[in-house]
Amino acid sequence: MAALGVGAQAIPDLTANHRSQDMPLTMNREVFITAAITGSGGTQDKSPHVPRSPQQIADSAIDAAKAGAAVVHCHVRDPETGAPSRRLDLYREVTDRIRAAEVDVVLNLTAGMGGDIVFGSTEAPFPVNAAATDMIGASERMAHIAECLPEICTLDCGTMNFAEADYVMTNTPGMLRAMGQMMTDLGVKPEIEAFDTGHLWFATQLVKEGILTSPALVQLCMGVPWGAPNDLNTFMAMVNNIPADWNWSAFSLGRDQMPYAAAAVLAGGNVRVGLEDNLFLEKGVLATNAQLVEKAVGVIEGMGAKIIGPEAVREKLGLTKRAPVAK
Repeated sequence: MAALGVGAQAIPDLTANHRSQDMPLTMNREVFITAAITGSGGTQDKSPHVPRSPQQIADSAIDAAKAGAAVVHCHVRDPETGAPSRRLDLYREVTDRIRAAEVDVVLNLTAGMGGDIVFGSTEAPFPVNAAATDMIGASERMAHIAECLPEICTLDCGTMNFAEADYVMTNTPGMLRAMGQMMTDLGVKPEIEAFDTGHLWFATQLVKEGILTSPALVQLCMGVPWGAPNDLNTFMAMVNNIPADWNWSAFSLGRDQMPYAAAAVLAGGNVRVGLEDNLFLEKGVLATNAQLVEKAVGVIEGMGAKIIGPEAVREKLGLTKRAPVAK
């Protein structure tokens, strides 16, 4: 059956070059761990282990690397309040401290900040809530990436209603095309953060257009309200929509973090853990990033898989470690 036309475009064949939905699971035997050190959520006052200052973030990342993380994914926060920040100087200090450490690790910086809209009331959505809205242009969202030159940065590949407040995480097709092209031109590998199947659909379009290169890298973000729920049927639907030659990881939140470490490995992927997604080592016991990585190592090795380090990850993903731009 031919694809149906929608205006001037055709609906693509989503099954082409993707994993068959009835394909048996193929466990990943060589797994890398990403430690998500500190996110942009309101966790700064919920645990003393959530790092705030650049030194705390870098030290926590280094400890996670020593525990077995090959990749560290970093946001920055205001050192005094713990509120999420976009300050370039904070990203630069985190980068310099991690690059100066004796332990090697792949650096992954967020590029997700600066895309938040908080509307007015339901009866008067405009003007937007200016104090809570943080919307900036593509170049400004990428400024810290252009200076710090991490191996990886994130590309939140879609728009969605988001969990913690009545706001919209806004990433339009035009914004994603612009930011994706900047990442490619900088030689920084985009980590496509997919919060639902449509985000994967658009990611394949970016590769088709030549904006992103193949094989791409995907992070499946499960259980984030109001994206893809973290039941296994939805998870496997996400997995089955990743092109077969791409690399991917997955995570879920809170008490589901470690079960999803096992699920990701079993389904052929890699693992993300860390305080961005979960604060607890077990019920009632607050964790550090290093402890979460150590626990994930135990889960993965207990399944018979091997943990690979940063050099193997660079070779696998085609990454180049570089120094930041000279000041």
